[in-house]
Amino acid sequence: MDLTIIKPKKTFSWNDLKEIWQYRELLYFFSWRDLKVRYKQTAIGVLWAIFQPFITMVIFSIFFGSLAKMPSDGIPYPIFVYTGLLLWQFFSTALSETSNCLIANQSIITKVYFPRLILPISSVVTKFVDFFIASIILIGLMAYYNYLPNLTGLLILPLLLLITFIAAIGGGLFLAAVNVKYRDVRYALPFFIQMMLFLTPVIYPASIAGKYSWILAMNPMTGVIKAARAAILGNAPINWTLLLISGIACLIVLFIGIIYFKKTERHFADIV
Repeated sequence: MDLTIIKPKKTFSWNDLKEIWQYRELLYFFSWRDLKVRYKQTAIGVLWAIFQPFITMVIFSIFFGSLAKMPSDGIPYPIFVYTGLLLWQFFSTALSETSNCLIANQSIITKVYFPRLILPISSVVTKFVDFFIASIILIGLMAYYNYLPNLTGLLILPLLLLITFIAAIGGGLFLAAVNVKYRDVRYALPFFIQMMLFLTPVIYPASIAGKYSWILAMNPMTGVIKAARAAILGNAPINWTLLLISGIACLIVLFIGIIYFKKTERHFADIV
């Protein structure tokens, strides 16, 4: 009897992309399963995708907009903060769930072979659904405040989502691989994400940092959120240089994440 041993390669190659394409139906299955499980046996179902950013926006608007009088570049503060929250929530929730995707699917990993990259990718893909559902609130806010968006600015939205996707999947791949061996990630990551929220211009304009704006520029999501506000809200010209820096930084994170994930992939089934 012939014995076939399947071993993952230590480096990422074109064959990995071909293999993911061959298993695209499994990718679809994992994505659809995650969507159904997330809202199963909940009273309001997919409305949770709207409820969470909406309540966060209300709280920020009361404490930072009304009480702290946080500047918002001449834009109604709820619209200003919700635009940033949409992209930030996409990134933060995708990063959080991707980091735990291998642990959550350990029973499958230890029994069946399939490209492990499918799991983190499917975790991020489902966030696109949440993003577009939550975008309904932004449309409602603009209608309420009689704020006319820059419709041509929506053309840049796919690029911004792509950069956010790359940032989430790159960081998620690295953290997912680390989380297999060191479960500290699940405890440290929520604290890290909470701190990063205040280092990202979500609740305040980047200009408020003054001469220390370069610190915010080191955060890849800074360029994305600033570009989203400039393009959709039309409050300022798009800073293409900053967006380019964000894109390059995200590609570097993706490269590091893939390299580390592929390097440690062969040990997942043994220690997960």
